[in-house]
Amino acid sequence: MPINSLSKFLLLGLILVLFVGCKSTKETTLLFVGSFTDKKPGKGIHIYEFDNKTGESKLKYTLDSVTNTSFLKLSSNGKYLYAVMESQMPYNGKIASFAVDSIQGKIDLINIQDCEGLNPAHLEVDKTGKFLVNSNYSDGSLSLLKVNSDGSLNPYSQLLRFKDSSIIKSRQESSHIHSANFSPDNKYLFAHDLGSDKIRGFSLDVNAQDSILQKGSQIKLKPGSGPRHFTFHPNGKFGYSISELSGKITMFKYKNGQLEFIRDYLSYQQKQEMYRAADIHVSPDGKFLYASNRGPKEDSISIFSIDNKTGELILVGYEPTYGKHPRNFAISPEGDFLLVANQFTNNIVIFKRDKKTGKLKLQNEIKVNSPSSIQMKSY
Repeated sequence: MPINSLSKFLLLGLILVLFVGCKSTKETTLLFVGSFTDKKPGKGIHIYEFDNKTGESKLKYTLDSVTNTSFLKLSSNGKYLYAVMESQMPYNGKIASFAVDSIQGKIDLINIQDCEGLNPAHLEVDKTGKFLVNSNYSDGSLSLLKVNSDGSLNPYSQLLRFKDSSIIKSRQESSHIHSANFSPDNKYLFAHDLGSDKIRGFSLDVNAQDSILQKGSQIKLKPGSGPRHFTFHPNGKFGYSISELSGKITMFKYKNGQLEFIRDYLSYQQKQEMYRAADIHVSPDGKFLYASNRGPKEDSISIFSIDNKTGELILVGYEPTYGKHPRNFAISPEGDFLLVANQFTNNIVIFKRDKKTGKLKLQNEIKVNSPSSIQMKSY
């Protein structure tokens, strides 16, 4: 065979090998579910392999003998999973760090640290992956822990406690930090205090040894709001808060560590004597916003389109969650599905999401006890 022909033959062979190799590398999407375990050791974390085309799932792993692993947070690279443990107990909760085996679809414990507060309800990791902030609901506190390069957690390096109250005495007799979010530029942190109707702002100094979080401005919401969860728009210009007690979504403009109030939107379709709004997320493309509403007369997902220029919301509609008490929900990495954890009916409902209209269509269901937190990642 002539040299030129041989070279072409070898080149074609190499291309074929590379093509076959690429085709055999299948992307895997994992679904991580955290659950309440009725305040005793039980099956607290379930991991499923999720099919991004059909919305079907296959159970890969269950973590047993853990108590109330009610909130999960993945690191941005998906290598580590962090979980609150022993939430809603009469003593300090804990935070666990796990290494994620994306090939086997399982997790391995790295270490556990005391969260230095009662009832840890939310975890957030900063953009560098070096800091984790834990929100303690029952005693109104924030604890910050440094994350090592291997995903392990150091003991807390900073603890902030708050004393405050507001007008709904049954729920706002004291501060209740329900969640905290780092700003898109990773220079600030915003903590949502349900008990005082405040969003507490902090500057983030990643080079500081001790006082990494420095107190900044406070945003006062309308009395009786009860701010619970928050999300930034992917463009970094807008932020949206969901208030549990008023059932309202509050839109803000964001710039240089400042949240500027724009307007409120009712998340519920029906007026309630008592509201229990829960979670809020923006679709990956930034075109739609979703919020979960937990009874008492309406268990639903509210759907809004987002004006790309102004960030304002336009109501699209509502979708029942086909279960009770939708505490947390998540949008799949590609944006094709929305999954809702119905805590009181022991089911996760999977909706197909129309990317053009934002509307939801019932697709599948997973039966699992007391689901309360969902995380997803494609590997």
